[in-house]
Amino acid sequence: MNITLEQAEKILKGDLPFSLLGFSMMIARLKNTYAKDPSQTTLQTCADEMNSFLRKFKGAMANDYSAIARL
Repeated sequence: MNITLEQAEKILKGDLPFSLLGFSMMIARLKNTYAKDPSQTTLQTCADEMNSFLRKFKGAMANDYSAIARL
């Protein structure tokens, strides 16, 4: 379960609803970070953090991950 940089950028620029509150809160924080510095390095850092969260909570994130995979 890994998010690509392209998917991460779509998440950070879009307004996708997620079922897990913790993931939604992390995405809101990452959106702020990316808005302040939309560099490739920041995007990679955000994608890495999203992937780490998804690995840790893969059971709870199954529905959200299927939505992300369609991006």
